[in-house]
Amino acid sequence: MLSNKLKALACALSFTVAGLVHADDPVTIKFAHVVADNTPKGQGALLFKKLAEERLPGKVKVEVYPNSSLFGDGKEMEALLLGDVHMLAPSLAKFEHYAKAIQIFDLPFLFDDLAAADRFQSSPHGKALLTAMEDKNITGLAYWHNGTKQMSANKPLREPADARGLKFRVQASQVLEEQFKVVRANPRKMSFAEVYQGLQTGVVNGTENTWSNYESQKVHEVQKYITESDHGLIDYMVITNTKFWRGLPDEVRSELEAIVEEVTVEVNRQADELNQKAKRTIAESGKTEIIQLTPEQRGEWREAMRPVWKKFESEIGVDLIKAAEAANQH
Repeated sequence: MLSNKLKALACALSFTVAGLVHADDPVTIKFAHVVADNTPKGQGALLFKKLAEERLPGKVKVEVYPNSSLFGDGKEMEALLLGDVHMLAPSLAKFEHYAKAIQIFDLPFLFDDLAAADRFQSSPHGKALLTAMEDKNITGLAYWHNGTKQMSANKPLREPADARGLKFRVQASQVLEEQFKVVRANPRKMSFAEVYQGLQTGVVNGTENTWSNYESQKVHEVQKYITESDHGLIDYMVITNTKFWRGLPDEVRSELEAIVEEVTVEVNRQADELNQKAKRTIAESGKTEIIQLTPEQRGEWREAMRPVWKKFESEIGVDLIKAAEAANQH
């Protein structure tokens, strides 16, 4: 009798599962990120959702989770590998444990501007980095710009000596830690969501970020000075779980890849516009002073941080660094 009950239960369960997992059900793609909707990454995620659901009606549903609402900085990569989320766009600083060569994007003062970064990312060297983590079940789909980084602190930063002794929040990146150590500052790893409170309470008294991230997180309200240093990139790699992506029907995957490419063009177009608007908002707020470096001062910062390149060249690759430098030439 017990056997018959178990058979009946198994039959009921198989019917329930069959009813829930249907060949005709849309594929749900959870796209999580840690910043606000009104940033380049936030806008890109929403545009991806819009186009995917318009062009693959009934086949794809995209759920976007901004502002660390699903997973925070420290958990999102693990969630992707477990399949709890399907797409992310982490900062390029997040990948040092998966492919050392990607640390190239953290080297300070490597690219003269975003156009140079664009040229490198679209080169064979840059494209090869998108597939450098597939043995770890991570596939890169595209690079998205946020913008160039500025330094902030509660004292003016005009020359490298001004940073001495300050506690700077950094992402979890050995290169970025070393970047501040070489100017005798104290780097502190901290998740993006904790930055405002960390600066407000004095756990850290400086940071680096783009204008749009400063403005969207109100960081300028708790920092007296922002130095327009343009010393590095905050770009993102749009990534997916390799097994999940390869398991999609070919026609769905091909269309999604085309959509990612289209969204990338728009994100990168908007990035400069959003950052310039955020810079104006910060300037007009009167809550922080924006410091413009002279070419000579910027040169001093570059020389002070240049030893970081040498320290990591064996991990990144001398040829890769030379290829990135070459992208500064038109």
